[in-house]
Amino acid sequence: MARAQSRARFFNLALLDIKLPDMEGTKLLKAMQENLPKMVKIMITRYPSLENAVETLNYGADAYIIKPVKPEMLLALIKEKLEEQNQAEKMTEKKVTDWIKTRARKLEENREK
Repeated sequence: MARAQSRARFFNLALLDIKLPDMEGTKLLKAMQENLPKMVKIMITRYPSLENAVETLNYGADAYIIKPVKPEMLLALIKEKLEEQNQAEKMTEKKVTDWIKTRARKLEENREK
């Protein structure tokens, strides 16, 4: 269900658990990373291991949290990751704007020659 919803609509953030009723959370994470690489993905687990931590980060998780999770810590992490996402988006917009301005200036210079 989460897979279908993430394909149908953009979400800024996904909180995933390693153990899901119908599949491994890392498989869902990998699919989300392929389809929505800019989405913030936070993996939460009660079953931490070096193997699943490395796999999770390799599959594109922005954070890996071990349960039990303190709500204030989770909210602070979410705020931080969404701010990072926002800053990256602004930088991308600025790069596109700068490229368009540079391109327009070069075209104008070529017309004047």
